Amino acid sequence: MGHTLVEKLIIKNSGDASIKPGDIVVVHPDCYMTLDIYAPSVVQKLEEMKFDKILYPEKAVLFLDHLLPLGKPNIDSHSLDKAIELHEKYGIKRIEKGTGISHTIMHEKGYAKPGMIVIATDSHTTTYGGGGCLSTGIGYTEMAALLGTDEIWLKVPEAIKVYLDGQLKPNVTAKDIVLKLVGDLKADGGQYKSLEFTGPGAHSLSMSQRYTICNMALEAGAKCALFEADDKTAAYFDMPLDEIDWITVDEDAEYESVLHYDLDQLEPHIAKPKGVDDVHDISQAIGDRIDEVFIGSCTNGSIEDMAVVAEILHGKRIAPYLKMIIIPASNVVFKESIKRGYIETFLRAGASVSHPSCGLCAGFPFGLLSDGEVAVATSNRNFVGRMGSKGSFVYLSSPAVAAASALAGVIVAPETVAL
Repeated sequence: MGHTLVEKLIIKNSGDASIKPGDIVVVHPDCYMTLDIYAPSVVQKLEEMKFDKILYPEKAVLFLDHLLPLGKPNIDSHSLDKAIELHEKYGIKRIEKGTGISHTIMHEKGYAKPGMIVIATDSHTTTYGGGGCLSTGIGYTEMAALLGTDEIWLKVPEAIKVYLDGQLKPNVTAKDIVLKLVGDLKADGGQYKSLEFTGPGAHSLSMSQRYTICNMALEAGAKCALFEADDKTAAYFDMPLDEIDWITVDEDAEYESVLHYDLDQLEPHIAKPKGVDDVHDISQAIGDRIDEVFIGSCTNGSIEDMAVVAEILHGKRIAPYLKMIIIPASNVVFKESIKRGYIETFLRAGASVSHPSCGLCAGFPFGLLSDGEVAVATSNRNFVGRMGSKGSFVYLSSPAVAAASALAGVIVAPETVAL
């Protein structure tokens, strides 16, 4: 009997080739990451557990991405102080301050590579599976224990194979794939499961597109999401393919279920307010009014996403009175966007551009919504109150839909905006 991708990665780490779904396995992650917002709680738990040092500080990465710049001085400054304590007292030397969103930097800088197990204190850690890395989120108590012992229990997940055929049409994106998937599975359909993507359609996707899909797989409850390693993976990480070509789906592996999608037939999709899994074909939302458009986040803040938005906005102006906030996901993306002229295009179109950070997606002060306001966002969640007032409404879409809608002032399909 063959193995699923998640089983292969756990076997590599644990050395136990007899594992099966439901087994509890002790693993020693290759990397662990924590964030500024959880720093006070991690420090508190380290103290309660009597850990005065981290066992392997060289495995740890610390990110200051949610709270830069400060939004609430007393609360946020305390969190940053505790993050610095993790750096100075506990010895986490790899610290990223203001370089961008953690989930982008983790693969951008190679902290999360193919074949690794990476654990972090954030639910969207599933992102790194786009590069063949088993990555998942935990709480701050578990993180303190992991930092002190270099061990964590993992229950081997059941797996769902997602077979992608064909290629995406113009104006249809990876975000539409994952929105369709989340809409089909619903918010709990992938609960504690590994979503594993294969097929010619999966291999046709760029690395950025794979990371978008794995990022939002969490919204179906997934424990992790994984793409097979191929020549694109090897090129992205500048490593030989023969070192990672074992990260492939075994034809005789046992999957809980198999889902098939023909990318040639896929249309733009949108998640309606107050439900990540309330997903519809774009035709079901065309003409709905909006007050704001947000483009960014660890889901859709890549240079490919910036390129899509720049092409749609070039030489045009956004609708009167509409607010548009664009946040590149990292300094690398920001600098490249400047070099290519995208930032100038955004500003000439009437958008506001902010420095790389989580920003509005995490509810920090970059255009928060007021009562009754409606936004289209390229982020991964539209929970009530996440982006401002509990009386606001958020649609989730691709960058193409968001940019086109910013020009129209209402939700539109991208092809209706002349390029």
